[in-house]
Amino acid sequence: MELCAEDTLKLNVLLANSHAIRINEQTMCVHGMTDSEDAKVELNPNCPPEKYLRLVREMLSTNALGSPGGYPVYLRRWTRMGDMRNTRLEPLLMLAEDEAVIAVARAAGLTDKLAARIWWALPTAEVARYLLEHPCVVTDAMGPIVADYLTEYLPFEEVPGTLIETVRLILQPGLISDAKRREIWRRGARKNHYYVGFLQTMPDALPDPQPAREDYHSIKNALRMLANDPMAAQLTRVLSASGQTFLSTCELVLRKPIDQDVAVESLDLMHHYFRQLRTSDREFNNVDELEQYIDSVIRAHDRRCAPVRQRLPETEADLRAMLLLAHTGEPLVRPIFARTDAIGSLMRRKIAPVTNAVLAATARLLGKSP
Repeated sequence: MELCAEDTLKLNVLLANSHAIRINEQTMCVHGMTDSEDAKVELNPNCPPEKYLRLVREMLSTNALGSPGGYPVYLRRWTRMGDMRNTRLEPLLMLAEDEAVIAVARAAGLTDKLAARIWWALPTAEVARYLLEHPCVVTDAMGPIVADYLTEYLPFEEVPGTLIETVRLILQPGLISDAKRREIWRRGARKNHYYVGFLQTMPDALPDPQPAREDYHSIKNALRMLANDPMAAQLTRVLSASGQTFLSTCELVLRKPIDQDVAVESLDLMHHYFRQLRTSDREFNNVDELEQYIDSVIRAHDRRCAPVRQRLPETEADLRAMLLLAHTGEPLVRPIFARTDAIGSLMRRKIAPVTNAVLAATARLLGKSP
């Protein structure tokens, strides 16, 4: 069994002039991306379509890799690993295999020219996310094109974790308009996990800014001489308008995370925002242990807290709250999630000891509690 002579001739011409190949199995057409236009070959199968397409793919693999069985043996172990530094990427786009395209999209050696070929070969949301992980794509003309596609696809994304990742990627500078950014932000009123992508990407420049805490200016003035002190700088930051907006938005998400991914991302956001205040690399798996540790730091007059406490003793509760948030993160809920796959309200009840402690610290910094 072999390809008919006419198809063999046409495919050889197509391959000689194309940078990428894709197959439409429904119409039995092979499409090629050339320098000037998209070319295609309409196949004339002389056997059942699935068998004929296998012959076509064997021909593509022989042409690109030198072996008709090259794709399954040579490529699959690399697929989705993003580690193809010693592999020529261009031939893989000539295989008309989705997994081959995805492997190239994840490769560290991706270029903007290859990105355009990848997007032509497989324009899907998954591939779009992989492409926007590459700075060369974000800063190239392909970046806004791919970001616009993901923006239109957002309402159809059902997995919260994937939605968060998508929002984070399209919010990179220069990809979408301010109007589209505002539209995505407004969706957070109904699905609060939309906010997580904003919190990850632009924590100090969120839409709908809140006012600074009432005592912001007095505290800022009192700490002016401690401009290079990490604790003073972070306290001033979090009490400012941008800091209060960040905390208010985190609070909205933490009060009602939809699933475990959103809960973990929210806690990690706090950890990342306050990370410069960490006094220990220890991972805390229990809120009581964490609070006891923070108490010990405060009682020991830790040198990181001392300069601020000496100038403003009344901020001790704020310092305690910031230290707790600096040491929070995924480890706090790991033991809980190891025993359950609950989501929704049941999950929220199980992690309440963690979220209650974090929300109490957040409320303190927002001026909602003594």
